[in-house]
Amino acid sequence: MVKESRETREVVPRGKGMKYRVHRFDIKMTRDQSKLEQFLNNLEGEVMAIVPNVAVVLPWVHQVDFLLIVERVG
Repeated sequence: MVKESRETREVVPRGKGMKYRVHRFDIKMTRDQSKLEQFLNNLEGEVMAIVPNVAVVLPWVHQVDFLLIVERVG
């Protein structure tokens, strides 16, 4: 099951009228592809960036434990 953390921050750059939301999406990449697809399709705005957080489990084992998704709204 996906631990969907809707930790959202609104960011307004200076001098611009655009707003951005940053979502944190906890994920297991091997089994949560459909949950991620559903999450992305349900967003209101346009996805500007998806930033993976890569954690080192062992020196030779890496895994993505969450994604930061930047959404442009309004």
